[in-house]
Amino acid sequence: MKITNVKSILTAPDGITLVVVKVETDQPGLYGLGCATFTQRPTLVARAVDEYLHPLLQGRDPRNSEDLWHMLMVNAYWRNGPVLNNAIGGVDMALWDIKGKIANMPVYDLLGGKCREAAMVYRHADGREPQEVLDNLLKYRDEGALAVRCQMGGYGGRVKDITAATAVPSRDAPQATHRMTMMDRLNSNFPGAYYDPDAYARSIPALFEYVRSKIGFDLLLLHDIHERLAPIDAVRLAKSLEPYRLFFLEDPLPPEQIEWFRHIRQQCATPIAMGELHDHPLEWRSLIAGQMIDFIRAHISALGGLTPARRLAALCESFGVRTAWHGPGDVSPIGHAANLHLDLACHNFGIQEVIHFGQALYEVFPGTPELRGGFLWPNEKPGFGVDIDEAKAAKYPPTFKTVEWTQSRWPDGTLWTP
Repeated sequence: MKITNVKSILTAPDGITLVVVKVETDQPGLYGLGCATFTQRPTLVARAVDEYLHPLLQGRDPRNSEDLWHMLMVNAYWRNGPVLNNAIGGVDMALWDIKGKIANMPVYDLLGGKCREAAMVYRHADGREPQEVLDNLLKYRDEGALAVRCQMGGYGGRVKDITAATAVPSRDAPQATHRMTMMDRLNSNFPGAYYDPDAYARSIPALFEYVRSKIGFDLLLLHDIHERLAPIDAVRLAKSLEPYRLFFLEDPLPPEQIEWFRHIRQQCATPIAMGELHDHPLEWRSLIAGQMIDFIRAHISALGGLTPARRLAALCESFGVRTAWHGPGDVSPIGHAANLHLDLACHNFGIQEVIHFGQALYEVFPGTPELRGGFLWPNEKPGFGVDIDEAKAAKYPPTFKTVEWTQSRWPDGTLWTP
């Protein structure tokens, strides 16, 4: 059995650019699909797949996925960067998909079988003020959600990017309420997504006080700092949220500041989730071995695929850390299925982030996992159980523009982590 073709497919059924890798073989009808989505640089990933991985993999046996993964990781000599990791991750998932189809088994069976029937998920509730957040949370609870992440005004308390035209708070610019008043008149030469970290940090404990006062403690609640605070302010916020029993507090610090996690752990018992931006083992190894986090939040394709993710999950299990794989809109249904198969097979599963799958996604990706009753459910098909209709995918071409939301700035114009 040999690989005959490796190609990328770009599509945007829900308006978010997705990168899919298709690995074809010399066996009639046998191919595998993987997710290689890196929304901020999708065409670079696609070119890496088409121009470098395709000729490298032609003629090789797709069943030797472990050897191929190691070869792909070192073939470029330099390694552990998001572009190549995502390209390799898409190929790696596709090879696991092929394995499942050869064996006529779902991938979770290849990983040891199910530990549970479905994966508990959390949904995203946002709003401009506490009551709006609560209203959106209650809608999810009525649909059967068991866990909800609560934000107020997006990451850092910012609903929209602040420009000169939206510097004054209004119905159309509520995000401006998180700016320092003295900055509202600033004509800045540094455009970007402005927010006030202190106003944001002060607003979040009040948000959770309000929500808990209305619903009690039966629903699991989460929050994502998204690295928007200075390290000491992240420590202070983690401490202040302790009474509200968060399921976890996500990404309080950037990967460059992992030493600060020790201070959070010494100060409070708020559970911590980290790893969304990780693409190098040294970014997570000390956090796990030092028991400084409670959940690993990695983006599976950015790690390099299912092969390193299952090893990471095993490492986490040894230290009492649970999984909570990254599952936003910039993960394709194939990537969500890969998350789900790991969720079902790993004993130390914690929770799964998931989006609402729009009708267009179901049309382009037959077999997309089903969201039902607060859980994500797989189908029983071989491999990951998700296919792609390339003709329908072509009806949703992606559009490319400069990424603005990652140009996050504090009120004086200082660029901060997104």
